[in-house]
Amino acid sequence: MIQVSLVPAASEEFAAAAAYYESQQCGLGQALVDEVEKTLNRIAEHPKAARVVIGGVRRRLVHRFPFAVLYRLRDKHIVVAAIAHRRRKPGYWHGRI
Repeated sequence: MIQVSLVPAASEEFAAAAAYYESQQCGLGQALVDEVEKTLNRIAEHPKAARVVIGGVRRRLVHRFPFAVLYRLRDKHIVVAAIAHRRRKPGYWHGRI
């Protein structure tokens, strides 16, 4: 399986989203973490399965939550640029690629 890493900004926004969901309902933040981890595993197993959205960046949707994982394949490594809410600030992550 290919190694997956998140840029620091993606890690921070992921943690903030999980904390927010947890504050709304006990266990919901962990559910988001679980779904994102499943998505990251699917990306690692099939990195080219997601469609390219811009400049070689691919997007894979997260089940149950309005988030998408935006990533770029680098040789045998995947770099996640954002775990972005699909309905807020479209394209804010473009500077990370």
